[in-house]
Amino acid sequence: MVVVSVRSAHRKRYALLFFSITGIIIYRHFRGQPESMPINRSKGFTANSSQFTLGGETFRILGGSLHYFRIPRAYWKDRMMKMKACGLNTLTTAVPWNLHEPEKGSFQFYGDLDLETFLLQAADLGLWVILRPGPYIGSELDLGGLPSWLLRDGKMKLRTTYPGFTQAVESFLDKLIPKVVPLQFKKGGPIIAVQLEQDYGSYASDSKYMPFLKEAFQSRGVSELLLTSDKPEGLKNGGVKGVLRALNLRTWDLKDERFLEIMQPNSPVLIMEYWTGWFDSWGNLHHCFPVEDMTASIRQIMQRGMSINLHMFHGGTNFGFMNGALQNPFYKSVITSYDYDAPLTEAGDYTPKYQMLRDLFNRYHNNPLPEVPALRWKERYETAIMYQHLSLWDALPFTHLPFKSKTPVNMENLPVNNRNGQAYGYTLYEATITTGGSLKSGNNIRDRALVFVNRTFIGTLSFKTTELTVSDGKEKRTLSFLVENCGRVYSGEAMDNQRKGIVGDILLNDVPLRDFTIHSLDMTSTFIDNLYKAPWKSLPAKPSFPGFVQGRLFVDGYPSDTFVKLPSWIKGVVFINSHNVGRYWNIGPQQALYVPGPFLNTGPNQVVVFEEEESDLKVQFEDSPDLGMSVDIQ
Repeated sequence: MVVVSVRSAHRKRYALLFFSITGIIIYRHFRGQPESMPINRSKGFTANSSQFTLGGETFRILGGSLHYFRIPRAYWKDRMMKMKACGLNTLTTAVPWNLHEPEKGSFQFYGDLDLETFLLQAADLGLWVILRPGPYIGSELDLGGLPSWLLRDGKMKLRTTYPGFTQAVESFLDKLIPKVVPLQFKKGGPIIAVQLEQDYGSYASDSKYMPFLKEAFQSRGVSELLLTSDKPEGLKNGGVKGVLRALNLRTWDLKDERFLEIMQPNSPVLIMEYWTGWFDSWGNLHHCFPVEDMTASIRQIMQRGMSINLHMFHGGTNFGFMNGALQNPFYKSVITSYDYDAPLTEAGDYTPKYQMLRDLFNRYHNNPLPEVPALRWKERYETAIMYQHLSLWDALPFTHLPFKSKTPVNMENLPVNNRNGQAYGYTLYEATITTGGSLKSGNNIRDRALVFVNRTFIGTLSFKTTELTVSDGKEKRTLSFLVENCGRVYSGEAMDNQRKGIVGDILLNDVPLRDFTIHSLDMTSTFIDNLYKAPWKSLPAKPSFPGFVQGRLFVDGYPSDTFVKLPSWIKGVVFINSHNVGRYWNIGPQQALYVPGPFLNTGPNQVVVFEEEESDLKVQFEDSPDLGMSVDIQ
């Protein structure tokens, strides 16, 4: 093994240096070489005229994507061991800027975001690493992994050399890159390559941007091979001089290979993203890619001697409000599950794809593959006992202080979170009216609003529904809009226009509403913890919604993975012991949310559900997933 996993950063680097100096014996994963022998650390991963080499020896990437931020830390090693047992030698992971720097200048690299420990665990298991530090990573994340506070700048141009963007990028890289430089291959670590950006050729709005990134990484000490990753149509505009171009695709086509040869002659081929499945969005079916079709494509790629990275090998979960959204042909938000129909399921279970890949990749190893790790038990727990209720209106004193404004203010520009604005969740906008009539939102509700008059629900506004009727009345009444950020678009030109909440005027009888009181309900773990101090009431026979319902799940013995199911609830968010498990919505396809065992405690567990519309108050816990009706990807 390359390194040992120790806690402090200082001891990590000391151990890494020690093993590098002593010429440690490491695992090898390519045919024609013993699988355990000394390696030359002075020569990194390189692309010669017809083949890749690592340490001066022929090397073929058999890789898979695994996102640490979509997996509980306690399960990192389990997923890596399953990757190793499948015959893979390389792990690819992305770095989500928005999670690591949630507020400008405030960085988080601990707990489930402890990138260094994740990389050291990969090394400890004999896996090489391709690191995707972005700054944009796509990955169907909110804003493609970029922090929402960037949008406080009304002139912001993301993924360009606009000074407001590059300055923020450099500040983030100043913090990130020193953490990974000591973990590079030539310094004794597992990182053999670093990817710049993601799919930039499909966007390519600034010819100076990719050279800027190349210099930004190299000037901070990144010395391993740099690469880009694009769909075939983006190869021309997504590359940068001196950086390897890699491909993203699902079905291999000879014309794609020939086009890559034109763009990058005399070079081996790396399929950086071979799509093993696809993601899902609310209101659609669950996407599946037949194992037979996947097998045929991968065999063809392998027979042509190419390197491959399976995207995703294990998808994981969009816990909290992590999910992004699609823009074309119209707005659709990505679901909580990121199962991706990958070889490993969302909960880390094996699929027929896994077994097929293990059989295939086994042919490219001289020694037998490791034993397949045992699966973790899934538990069907008793239905949670829900016993308390808190209306949305009674929860308001436990949010951020309300903000008053003449005109609506979008989430990102609210004066909350140390003036970084609101990133995720819901925002309540309230104004006083003295008449009824036609309420028109245009395209200024982002993304969905429940509308109330004197706290009585009158309808929903969204990009589909932009007009409601308000009943007549001359007395003063409160008109309320509970607006949900359903996920920012994660790719394309629309990213610059992903401010959420109410982003422009709302008209009542063609007159703009004015004088708003705005409440930020970001629903962080701190917010949920504060709610425990609120004046909860015993659960009435017919509780009012929107509101919170609280109950308990009892766990006997060591906690197991489970799946929370809400068959007669409409739309909302589930919190288990203050962990935001994710969104649910009865339009599907997803019908159950994954709850990892590490989120649970032995004994009583606090269950809080925020429901928008109505419920039968039954919170079930099943032992199997339910991703809804499926459709095959063609």
